[in-house]
Amino acid sequence: MKLIIIGRGRMGTLIRETAQAAGDEVVDTFDVDDIDRLATVGKIADVVIDFSNPASLPYVADYIRRTGTPLLSGTTGHTPEQKAQLEALGGYAPMLWSANYSLGVAVLYRALRVVSDVLKPDFDIEVTETHHNQKVDAPSGTAKLLVDAIDPQHDLTPVYGREGVTGVRGKKEIGVHALRGGTVAGTHTVHFFGPDEELEFTHRAASRQIFVNGALHMARLLPGKPKGVYDLQKVLFGE
Repeated sequence: MKLIIIGRGRMGTLIRETAQAAGDEVVDTFDVDDIDRLATVGKIADVVIDFSNPASLPYVADYIRRTGTPLLSGTTGHTPEQKAQLEALGGYAPMLWSANYSLGVAVLYRALRVVSDVLKPDFDIEVTETHHNQKVDAPSGTAKLLVDAIDPQHDLTPVYGREGVTGVRGKKEIGVHALRGGTVAGTHTVHFFGPDEELEFTHRAASRQIFVNGALHMARLLPGKPKGVYDLQKVLFGE
């Protein structure tokens, strides 16, 4: 498989190294400091993998529209408008975006969809996420993904941290809290606090390699697919 990789940070570098070790060809790499060079590149790859910054999106979008190259994106921190621009690329090529390519997180998402409606009437729900001290966006894309699993209709009101005299917790709140420190690859916990009982779901990433392996696995599925926006859950669970 021939790859263009957008992003030379930790994830982008690990994706490049893992892909090359598996025999894939990385034909070019870009980052925010030279992303404008993408405008001079033709269709030279089977897939574009983007783990960079939302600032790269206009250049990546122009390239996908021009070449029709499949796009797999793991970039987080997009505004709603940018997410809409990203999804619009499904009209030009196969496009898959996910905040997290871990198989464990995919199963956690599915589990939360199953149990949340049963618990929501009587349980308070809080989400905590912990990442390394170099992460620039908060809450994490994975935390947002889990909130969407719990509350797909957006009936609950997210509360991002609490300070001062906040009053009694509202029944329609869902707390979302970000911790930053050290070299933590990613820990996400969903807390269900009920009358006289608590239930927690936690996913811990021991390293970024689990995200890299999942991203490359999904990237290999995109070439040859029809144009469209692909959903990680539906692909994994055969829907």
